[in-house]
Amino acid sequence: MSEKILVIGANGQIGTELVAALRGVYGTDAIIASDIKEPTYPSGKSIGPFEIVNVLDDENLRNVFTKHQPTQVYLLAAILSAIGEQKPKLAWDLNMTGLLHVLDLAVEFKVTKVFWPSSIAVFGPHSPQFNTPQYCVMDPNTVYGFSKLAGERWCEYYFTKYGLDVRSLRYPGLIGWRANPGGGTTDYAVQIFHEALKNGKFECFLSANSALPMMYMDDAIRATLSLMDAPADKIKIRSSYNLAGLSITPATLATEIKKHLPAFYISYTEQDPRQAIADSWPKSIDDSAAQNDWAWKLQYDLPKIVEDMLTNLKGII
Repeated sequence: MSEKILVIGANGQIGTELVAALRGVYGTDAIIASDIKEPTYPSGKSIGPFEIVNVLDDENLRNVFTKHQPTQVYLLAAILSAIGEQKPKLAWDLNMTGLLHVLDLAVEFKVTKVFWPSSIAVFGPHSPQFNTPQYCVMDPNTVYGFSKLAGERWCEYYFTKYGLDVRSLRYPGLIGWRANPGGGTTDYAVQIFHEALKNGKFECFLSANSALPMMYMDDAIRATLSLMDAPADKIKIRSSYNLAGLSITPATLATEIKKHLPAFYISYTEQDPRQAIADSWPKSIDDSAAQNDWAWKLQYDLPKIVEDMLTNLKGII
């Protein structure tokens, strides 16, 4: 059976790269990109199918499912951590209602596989901060975090009750050059490269030693495709898999950038509200379950990330 894959939230940081990767595997016409607005990036609507989709509009979403009869759905539409704290009820509504709309339609239309991203934001101040395990105390204190935790429970529920093949990853912070970040607590790790190249300096909204798990976007996309390609009997966790990446601080990232741009200068903002969010998240993650179940392995270390980011951004800044 040929695949027809619907990507909802295709204009975002992950979506722009995931659509391109999926089209490289399945062909351009097999991937229906969709978002609430027309794409503005060069590889958007001009090279493949695109639909306007509002995940809060059940009728609109149903029409897209009816038109395209997707075999797989990737639901990426969400309001992230920092913006979610500014608009908490909207964040909850979009993150939860949107997921439930998609899960219900996936059951009704007999979709074979659904991908939904979770986040390290599901952990909270009482979760172990170092080498945070797959299963532990989870008490997120942001709307984004507890919407993701609730979403994990819904995903497992739909798998158990309806047999829907839902798969998920708890992404760490993501670093990539092809698209701008979307309002999260780890956005500094992308912004720092742009500012380093444009202005030679950067004022970071997190403190110098705020360690957080981070991952290069190429690894994140590869992990997503690997998870979705794995045989169903290998997927033993139906809530969401931990994904570790690297433990990075703004100071260590700046030091690595200085090896390429010796004049680069970093300073730090005091009392940014995103600092409290970062302080409640893990400093490092144990993703041994992903390694054991579907042979996950990280490829990009920090020097390789920095070199690749600077090389690619120099061509577009």
